[in-house]
Amino acid sequence: MKNARMVFAKRPLGEPADECFRLEEAEIPELEANQILVKVCWLSLDPYMRGRMNDVKSYVAPMEVGDVMTGESTGVVVKSTSDKFAVGDHVAVHKGWQSYIVCNDNEERLMKVNLDNGTLAAHLGVVGMPGRTAYFGLTEVGKPQAGETLVVAAASGAVGSAVGQIAKILGLRAVGVAGGPEKCRYVKEELGFDDCIDYKAEGFAEAIKSACPDGVDIYFENVGGAVTKAVVPLLNSGARVPICGYVSNYNDEDITKSESPFDILKQLDEVPEHRFFVVFEWQDRYQEATKQLGQWVKAGKLKHRESVGEGLENAPDLFRGMLKGKNFGKQLVKIADES
Repeated sequence: MKNARMVFAKRPLGEPADECFRLEEAEIPELEANQILVKVCWLSLDPYMRGRMNDVKSYVAPMEVGDVMTGESTGVVVKSTSDKFAVGDHVAVHKGWQSYIVCNDNEERLMKVNLDNGTLAAHLGVVGMPGRTAYFGLTEVGKPQAGETLVVAAASGAVGSAVGQIAKILGLRAVGVAGGPEKCRYVKEELGFDDCIDYKAEGFAEAIKSACPDGVDIYFENVGGAVTKAVVPLLNSGARVPICGYVSNYNDEDITKSESPFDILKQLDEVPEHRFFVVFEWQDRYQEATKQLGQWVKAGKLKHRESVGEGLENAPDLFRGMLKGKNFGKQLVKIADES
C-alpha cells in the first residue's frame, strides 16, 4: 500500500498549467505514538489554493515548491496509536492532496466528523469549511438584521449558496449574482433567493440595481472585479462588506498589481465597514456551526449541490475548471470509497 500525493512542482504565471503539479508515490511511514492513518475518501478544491501558489505575503505563508498541494480532506481512520481516535472513525483533516494521511492526534486542523450532521462529502461543503465560512462571515462580520438586503456573488457556489440561504433564514432579502441562466434559475427557484442576476448578461449593472430597490445593506464579497464595481454604488449608509475572497483576480499574473475590492471600496464617498476574514478566527466554535448547519440541512432550509470529479490525477484539471466557474456547487474529488 502506497500513498499517492500531488506535489506543487512550479509556481504558475496566470492559470496553473499541468507542469505546476506532479503526482508522486511515497511509502506510508509506520505510526509513532499518538498518531493516526487516514484513508482519504474526499478532497475539497477551493479558490484559496490558487493564492497559496503565489510567492506573495498573505494571511498564511505561500506553499513552497515540493510541498504537497494544500487542501482539506475527509476520510476514515484505518490505523491508530491514539486513545482519541479509533479505527473506523470519520475525520476531516487539512493535510493536502493525497490518498493517505499520517497525522498526530492533536493536529490543530483535525476534527472528528459526526455523520449525524451530514455525509462525509458534505463535511467539505455545506456543513464544513465553506458552510462555516458563510455562517461566521455573515453572522459575525455581516451583522445581519431582519428586513435588510444582502447581495452575494458566486451565489451558486459552496459559500455563496449558503450565505444567501442563511440570510433568508434570518429574515433578509437575498439577491444572488451568478454566471449564466441555469445557475441563476437554480439560485432563485431551488435555493429560494429573492432574485439572482446573471453577471454575464448585458445590462448587469441596471439589473442588479432594480433587484435592490432599497439599496444594499450587506455585500458578501467572493468575486471582486466588475461585479463589485456594479454593487458598491448601491451600498446604503451603514452597510457592511465581509470580504471572503476575490476569485476573479486569482489567475492574474501579478495579483499585487490587481485592483482589489479594498481599492474599489476606498473610492466611495462613504467607505463602508469592511474587512477580510478567514474562518479560522472562529475555530473554537466549529462544532457549534457544523451542528447548526446540519440541522438546517435536515429541515430542508439549507440546500446544496456538489460537483464531483474522480481520481487524484484529475484534480489539477478540476481545479482549473473551478477557478473559471465550471463547477456547479461544491467542487469535490472522490479519492476512494468510504467502505
